[in-house]
Amino acid sequence: MWAKHDRDSEGWLPLWRHMEDSAAVAGLLWDRWLPAGVRRLVAEALPQGEADARVLAVWLAGVHDIGKATPAFACQVDQLADVMRGQGLEMRSAKAFGPDRRLAPHGLAGQVLLGEWLEERYGWVSARAGQFTVAVGGHHGVPPEYGQIKALYEHEELLRTPGASGRVWRQVQTEFLDACAERFGVAERLKAWRAVKLSQPVQVLLTALVIVSDWIASNPDMFPYFPEGASRSGEERLAAAWRGLDLPEPWRAEEPAGSAQELFVSRFDLPAGARVRPVQEAAVELAREMEAPGLMIVEAPMGEGKTEAALAVTEVSAARSGAGGVFFALPTMATGNAMFPRLLEWMRRLPGAGSGRQSVHLAHSKAALNEDFAGLMARAGRVAAVEVDGEPISSRRQPDDAGRRAGAELVAHAWLRGRKKAMLASFVTGTVDQLLFMGLKSRHLALRHLALAGKVVVVDEAHAYDTYMSVYLDRVLSWLGAYRVPVVVLSATLPAARRRELLRAYAGDGAGAAAGESVEGDAYPLLTAVVPGGTPVVRCPQASGRATDVEVERLADDMGVLAVRLEEELAGGGCVLVVRNTVKRVLETARVLRDRFGDEDVTVAHSCFVDLDRAAKDRDLLERFGPPGKAAGRPGRRHIVVASQVAEQSLDVDFDLLVSDLCPVDLLLQRMGRLHRHRRGQGQSERPERLRRARCLLTGADWGDGTVEVPDPVRGSVAVYGRYALLRSAAVLLPHLVGGRERPVRLPSDISVLVQGAYGQGPVGPEHWAGALEEARVQFDEHRAGQAGRAAVFRLGEVGRPGKPLFGWVAAGVGDADDSRAGRAQVRDSRESVEVVVVQRRADGGLVTLPWLEADRKGRRRGGLELPQDQTPTPFAARTAAGCGLRLPLQFSYAETMDRAIKELEQLYLPAWQGKDCPWLSGQLILTLDEDCQTRLAGFFLRYSRLDGLEVTRVRD
Repeated sequence: MWAKHDRDSEGWLPLWRHMEDSAAVAGLLWDRWLPAGVRRLVAEALPQGEADARVLAVWLAGVHDIGKATPAFACQVDQLADVMRGQGLEMRSAKAFGPDRRLAPHGLAGQVLLGEWLEERYGWVSARAGQFTVAVGGHHGVPPEYGQIKALYEHEELLRTPGASGRVWRQVQTEFLDACAERFGVAERLKAWRAVKLSQPVQVLLTALVIVSDWIASNPDMFPYFPEGASRSGEERLAAAWRGLDLPEPWRAEEPAGSAQELFVSRFDLPAGARVRPVQEAAVELAREMEAPGLMIVEAPMGEGKTEAALAVTEVSAARSGAGGVFFALPTMATGNAMFPRLLEWMRRLPGAGSGRQSVHLAHSKAALNEDFAGLMARAGRVAAVEVDGEPISSRRQPDDAGRRAGAELVAHAWLRGRKKAMLASFVTGTVDQLLFMGLKSRHLALRHLALAGKVVVVDEAHAYDTYMSVYLDRVLSWLGAYRVPVVVLSATLPAARRRELLRAYAGDGAGAAAGESVEGDAYPLLTAVVPGGTPVVRCPQASGRATDVEVERLADDMGVLAVRLEEELAGGGCVLVVRNTVKRVLETARVLRDRFGDEDVTVAHSCFVDLDRAAKDRDLLERFGPPGKAAGRPGRRHIVVASQVAEQSLDVDFDLLVSDLCPVDLLLQRMGRLHRHRRGQGQSERPERLRRARCLLTGADWGDGTVEVPDPVRGSVAVYGRYALLRSAAVLLPHLVGGRERPVRLPSDISVLVQGAYGQGPVGPEHWAGALEEARVQFDEHRAGQAGRAAVFRLGEVGRPGKPLFGWVAAGVGDADDSRAGRAQVRDSRESVEVVVVQRRADGGLVTLPWLEADRKGRRRGGLELPQDQTPTPFAARTAAGCGLRLPLQFSYAETMDRAIKELEQLYLPAWQGKDCPWLSGQLILTLDEDCQTRLAGFFLRYSRLDGLEVTRVRD
């Protein structure tokens, strides 16, 4: 009976050998790799706890391929099938079976055979068997559906050849399963398990463990095929494979002792004499006081150290829950990149950091271009079996093991890569999409559940997620609660209704209702915690005392008016941040301001820069406008930064004056967090005299007379945010807009008041605004209902009752979920867009990287590198070119324009850039700019510059 076959070498693997290999791997994964919290959850479902749980996991991994002991599978390799026929196992040829053979994929066949055996040998009822056998049926990523099971029962000839040979097939199948029961230690336990009801989370975890065990045991580099591998015993095969795999063990957190102050001093680079902030101290105390780790929502002003608070809570929760790692979810790739080195630095300060290796990963589609992560990957080597004495079994060249490990206690492990395995690393930073994919019905979803079930999950910038994403986030939280995963949600502030939804999703309906009773009025800062099935606990710590009064003033939406006003404001120097809601308005504003102030005094920042330019732009902003003592290049003269929403998140920048388009009030508060963010002298005395009071000029709308007329936001802002959110924002800000210096927005005390008012259900604004607000509300409700409906199509179902098998768990799903632009569109309500790699074509026809690119960290030149078209570019040049990826703007997201653009881009097809020899550029669409950095595409004129990024205008006939 065979399990594996290599058509090139004619090597093969007996079924018994692969079953034993898989079981042995599962045992080591259970003992050395699975986090304690995951093992504990499985153990609680079984009579003898962890002893039962381990043998169950090993046994399921051992029997997972029993479906290969069927005619439908065995017929596929003629020469091996002929040997089996010679032993009385008759079968038709694959051609004779025809399309019916597809009714019996070996996972489904194995599930059926195992279920029959449990019923016949141990008296199980079929309704109880499914919760165990589904791990076999789903080990290729999709648990079978009821219709598939029924169809296979109607074609028994696929499981056993009719006639006398059928008895031989049945005898072989039974002997295999009997032997597995004895060999893997379940023969004496199966009767006791008949009454067990496995929760669906436990079924998922067991399925995932079987998948991982099978993948490892199926790697011929680690578990060589026969005849080459026949001479080694099972113990020798396992020892060599495990040594070559070299998986880092999970994090074993130690609950930190001492005060919050001592904890923060030891984990974070606090300035001398700095004190832990009240929010941070309260978060640690609450984590310690909770009856068990659960969900904690931290709402606090910008700059209060929420990230550090989350990491401190993570350490406490991981120690108490048995979590083996952390996933830090952020809204964008840029914020993920910014968080990654902070996570690494925190890891290096953890107890025992120098005594073992920990696997780390940066989870987004362009992670390989991140220099911090690329450095870790470069040291990781590749995976192959290694003999007990350290020599590679494979003849392929191996990197020196000592060199690979030297100084690399944090590793981007080679096996823990790829879209399906990468999240299994212990410490992961990435986009929130990676978390939302947990709620998307997709192939191999069990692996993502296993990856997150063993971690503490931190969700940052929770206010940034719309209704569509929230539908997925809420379902994910319900599963995380079922896994008892500790979760920390961070936000500047949340609408009360949204807070209740998060609590209800994680802990059950009662938690959401109780949350409304627990919070008094507009309490802020606010910590809310709950355990699965529990009642929320609330803490209201003081703010740190760093208060700012921001005067808010209306400004007409006229470029000329803005330019004149800024000239007045900057008469004595100063730094201004102008935030626009669309890239088009950013560029229009920058052109007008440059005409007035000159090119040197105006900087542009938005999302339409190639990746390397955008990273350089972020570094430049931090170097010039970052915190005192860290930013050495703050302009001594006047300067204006015109930015899109990229200025709202994560960048620690500090400006003297803010100009903003009207936007939802929570986002406006985020923008205000970049205004007078740090103290510059006593009473801000180091700022220009005119700019020592924090002021925000609010534009982007036709304000009319300011009170009677309803504001009319500009079209671009309405397209981005919707009229209802903008009008309610204007309404709650109206007292401050009218009150001027007498009624500033007081940060942080007004934050919750404004947000709850803007997102609540009560009336806001003057009475004569009511008609316009109601009309906008109807449109908003329709839009939100549409988002929720679209999101529900592929959303994972709720956690089922214990004992209910996972049959059909991901039915009607999306196939494979991945971090491509199309994949992310599945969990975000956004159009699929076109991503290109931008290069320049010289006058002689040669291709080069963009000429102005900065050198890398090693000082290597990246600008103007040759990209030969008739041969594979050097790895460094190809990686640099890939770093010039750019997402084309919304104009190219409409079907007809997108198809035309792709067709034109595909005209440049370079065979030498395809395939495994050029992984950086293979399959990429290449956008070539001429020597003036211009081109035409799909009826649009494109211009790119280092200063302004991409500008797109329609070509007029």
